[in-house]
This record gives sequence, C-alpha cells and structure tokens, in this order.
Amino acid sequence: MTKILIVDDHPMFREALRSAVKFSRDDAEILEAGSIDAAHEIIRDDPGIEIVLLDLSLPGTTGFDGLMLLRSAFPRTPIMIVSGLDDPKIVQEAIRLGAAGFVPKSVDKATLAQGLSEVLSGSVFVPPELDQNAQGPRAASRASDIADLVANLTPAQMRVLQLIRHGQLNKQIAYELGVSETTVKAHVSEILRKLNVVSRTQAVIKTSQLDFEAIAGDEGAPSS
Repeated sequence: MTKILIVDDHPMFREALRSAVKFSRDDAEILEAGSIDAAHEIIRDDPGIEIVLLDLSLPGTTGFDGLMLLRSAFPRTPIMIVSGLDDPKIVQEAIRLGAAGFVPKSVDKATLAQGLSEVLSGSVFVPPELDQNAQGPRAASRASDIADLVANLTPAQMRVLQLIRHGQLNKQIAYELGVSETTVKAHVSEILRKLNVVSRTQAVIKTSQLDFEAIAGDEGAPSS
C-alpha cells in the first residue's frame, strides 16, 4: 500500500486529485493538508509517507517557498508538484530546487499515474510538453538575452539574487551578508528593475535556465 500526501488549499481540487490517484493506485492511503504547516506536521508525525503531491500556490507561501521548506525539512521524501502553473521555466526551476516531478493540474489520469510510478521508482518525471530541455535553439537564445540582463547587476546585487534563488527571505539575506534589511530591499528593487520583472518569483524563474554560478563567478558567491 502506498501512502500519499496531497497538499492543496482547495478542498474540491484535493477531492479531484484523490480520485485521480485512486484511478492508478486503488489501494493507496491518501492523507490531505491545506497548508505547508499542516503538511509539515503530517510528514513529521508519519514517516511512512512515500510521496507528496504539492501545489505551489498555497496560503502563506510565495513562489517556491513551500517546496523549499518541505525539501529542507524532509529531504528523503519525494515531492511531485501538481500545479495550475505550467510554464516550462517554472517546471525547470522546481526540478532544480529538488522536486521529483511536475504535472499540471489539467493532466489526464494516465499521465498522473505514469508520474506517480516514475517518481516512486526513483526517477524524475516531467511531461514531454513541459520539458524545456527539448525546446532547442530558441531556449538558448532566450538564455543569452537573460544573461545580458544579469551582467548589468552589481556584485552586491548578484549575491542577493543568488540567495533569492536559494529561497532565502530578505531578513535571512541581510543576516547572511551582514547588511541591513533596508539595504537588501533596495538591492531587490534594483534587481527586479534590471531584469524587467515585478516579483522575486519572476526573477527566479527568468534566471532559472542560466548557469548562474558560472555567470556570477567569485564576485557573485555569497560571503561566509
């Protein structure tokens, strides 16, 4: 019997996902949580959970915060994202941050069943239509344009962007770099302006296809 945790704040979607899971694994034991805090408690108290099906858009979290929190607390529990967001860049970043799979909420039952099987067997699953690695020269051209924007960041802004990409909040970044939170907020504002985005999440997504460590080099590395 497979023990599965569904994490989504919409009861109707949890019910729909439960039905889809039962389609492929009739004997599955399914638990539910409506928030990251509730999910954390359930996984903590029940080490037998084999996979988490996680929505990215949950109360109290932004961007990939929920994924990062659960991955940090329970690194051995595979997490498959089931999200209404289906941009290939978002998919790639979720996988880079440790998700074991990604399927859109509109996915058919057969694809969800395939994803569950592959993730439970230790593989990483992404539907072919969302696999950015298969998008060829156009993706490479976009990466070059974004690299030019990143090159306009100052060394301090590079360090802040790196820490944002690692899921750290302004207060954590300020502590890490030994500066005030006001200074961090100013850097974040400039980063968003230079990258032509309106949120931290968009900045992470826009730079997700880059080899950021290579671009940042020694100057971009967070100070110890």
